[in-house]
Formats: sequence, structure tokens, C-alpha cells
Amino acid sequence: MSEAAVHTHCPILHQDRFIIVVNKPAGVLSHPNSAKIDPKIRCAFEGRYDLDEKCFDSPAGKVWLIHRLDQDTSGVLLAALDERTAEKCRALFEADAVKKHYLAIVRGHPPAKDTWLDHLSISRGAGRVRTTVLKGRPANAELHYQLLGHHTEQRLSLIDIALITGRTHQIRVQAASRQHPLAGDDVYGDFDMNRRLRQQLGLKRLALHARQLTFKHPASGYSTTLVAPLPPDLAAVAETLGFTVG
Repeated sequence: MSEAAVHTHCPILHQDRFIIVVNKPAGVLSHPNSAKIDPKIRCAFEGRYDLDEKCFDSPAGKVWLIHRLDQDTSGVLLAALDERTAEKCRALFEADAVKKHYLAIVRGHPPAKDTWLDHLSISRGAGRVRTTVLKGRPANAELHYQLLGHHTEQRLSLIDIALITGRTHQIRVQAASRQHPLAGDDVYGDFDMNRRLRQQLGLKRLALHARQLTFKHPASGYSTTLVAPLPPDLAAVAETLGFTVG
């Protein structure tokens, strides 16, 4: 196998015969959004992507994408190396048998812990996706969070989120609807705050990181936890704010 025959150029957190898990950088797509992907935009895995099969044909072999992260979100991304394993992994997500934890920096000082339940509506058009909260509807989006730290002067908080459902832009929209928009969010966020944080802290991206996945390994059945360390840019911001990430 040549040096170019790789599944991904993202940092690999774990790889075995059945699965491959990467730490996707911010700015990298989980997968192309159409067949006419800009070749200058990187994807999490190499090669042509089949939108129907949700599978990359990488130089090192096929890779089945199991879930996705927003382009501006970094962190743990799981894929399978054969079709049967892909089916097992996707079944785990459909059965809500995967525990997902995110770290986010938000505006303000939310309570020490809370559960957010909302009905989210997704609209697509003109090449973009937007999510909104609809009041008075049964909840279809759920997350739990704990406050990890607060910086009084900057009015920013670090929260650890256990994501129960996985709606498009869910964390960003649920936080913004409660007046706690994520730092660096250029769609649902506080644009004045974003400019200030770019100037004062050098924060040039969405402050959202998929930190941890826990699931039963599709081959062994053993509980498997994979953790993606904070990327250097977010780690530097957290250190400046005095936030400790265990």
C-alpha cells in the first residue's frame, strides 16, 4: 500500500479491523453536501462520496460514515470499514445507545445544570439549512448540561453537554433560544460578541467540540469510550479564560 493510500488525513483516535474514529477539525466537512463539492474544501475521509450509501471510496478502501458533525464543529467522528459493521453502528445511533458529550463556550451564566427540551423545525433552501424552535409543540430535541466554569469579566461559560437527540444545529439553536448563544456562532450567535472575542481572545471559530463518544463496539460488544482532546485554538481560549477541561 502506497503512502497516499489512506482513509483520512484527520488525526486518528482509534482504528481496528471494523471501525475508524477521527478527531475532525473545525472547517472540515463530515461529507460532501452534494456531488458538486468544491475540491478545495476538505472532508473527514478521502475519496469519492456516495450520498445514497453514505460511503467514501478512499484510496485505502471504503469507509462508511456513521454520523456527522457540523462543518464548524470539531471532535469525535465515527466511521465503519465494512458494510455489516456500518449497519450495526447505525442501529446503535437509531436506538439511542450512543452517549455523546460536547464542550461549548456560551454567552452568559446559565444555571449549574439543566435539561433543555424543545421542538425543532428544520428548513432547507437556497443551499442552506436553518433550524428554529417552535413553541407549543411536543419536544423532539433533548440535551442535558453541566456548568464547568464561568468568566465574569468576559461573561462566558464553559458547559459539558450530554446530547440525547441529534438534530441539525441542535445545540446551537437550543442555547441561542435561551439567550446563551455559542461563542463564534456566525448563524445563530451574538455577532458583536463574536467580533470582540476574535479581537480579544483570537477566537475565530465556533466554540463547540464533540469531546466523547461511548458505545458498544460492534464486533466485541465491549463498552468503548473515545475522547478527542480540545484542538489547540479552543484549548488556548479555555486556558485564557481559566476553564479547566478534565
